[in-house]
Amino acid sequence: MQTKTTLIGAAAAAVLALSLVAGCGGSGSSTGGTGAGTSSSTLVGAGSTLVAPILTQWQGDYSTAKGVTVTYGAIGSGGGIQQISSRTVDFGASDAPLTASQKAGCKGCVMIPWALAATTVSYNLPGMSKPLRLTGPVVADMYLGTIKTWNDPKIAKLNPGVTLPSTSIHPIYRSDPSGDTYAFTDYLSSVSPAWKSKVGGASTSVSWPTGTGGKGNAGVAAAIEGTPGTVGYVAIGQAVGSQLQYADVQNQSGAFVKPSTMSIASAAQTAHFRPDNSVSIVNPPASAKTAYPISTFTYAIVPKDSGKLSTLKQFLTYAVTTGQSSATKFQFAPLPQNVAARDRSIIQGL
Repeated sequence: MQTKTTLIGAAAAAVLALSLVAGCGGSGSSTGGTGAGTSSSTLVGAGSTLVAPILTQWQGDYSTAKGVTVTYGAIGSGGGIQQISSRTVDFGASDAPLTASQKAGCKGCVMIPWALAATTVSYNLPGMSKPLRLTGPVVADMYLGTIKTWNDPKIAKLNPGVTLPSTSIHPIYRSDPSGDTYAFTDYLSSVSPAWKSKVGGASTSVSWPTGTGGKGNAGVAAAIEGTPGTVGYVAIGQAVGSQLQYADVQNQSGAFVKPSTMSIASAAQTAHFRPDNSVSIVNPPASAKTAYPISTFTYAIVPKDSGKLSTLKQFLTYAVTTGQSSATKFQFAPLPQNVAARDRSIIQGL
């Protein structure tokens, strides 16, 4: 089956990349304390599974254009932060900004928003011919366990004329520290007072009231694909690649919006940088009428003390400029001009 083959191939690539990451960790020391080796013709990264598809494209293109080999282990945002903090890789990647303690632990790391995607609300309901409409509070109630079946009146009200099954709802969540979890919980806490009071705000890991965990985007997608009645949050590239069903989610203007490169780009128009270079575009204002409300930036995390800083700066500049031409191919939206310009300024200042 094509979807399973895709997942198996992606998993194998991730394992291979991770083995290379682990191998580089002990390959000599570099100036400035980075532990990923000294060669300026190689860069090793690890982290976010959301950004992995476009990074795969960048790896091949950049190696061809510049002769620099870029290796990446898609181990999750939490793992990427840990690895760059211990300097076993040259760069980390996370869909969640560094917390204050993570920033202190990373000792001089800088965040650069280098890609723009979305987290979908995916599900498995055989026989549905068009996407379901869902709201943030309804999705929160699914994960709180207070909405238990797919034909619940709250879901039926949002989908008039649709025959919904009485199938039990089984939530799937990320078992590993995840930037998708951060974006998803950031959204739920902003639209559901019940969620915020019972579970809390945005975080890469939370104590889930109900459901089953899956590791990585591929693990969550496989769990959804294998069991009718499941619902889960999955990066848009993974959802499309695994041919999952995913919902149109209501934004603040009241519109039910399909996640797409255009609706992600619409959300990004509301972006404002914080002092630490993080940017939140979750649940954008009602003025962004066509914005998908669970859109997110994902970040490169780079240490200022790297012995490969010159090589890193060149690769990062490529990623936020020329590399954006590959964005829509993998369901990413190209960076807005103001974000790309700010990124170039951050990179030059490293």
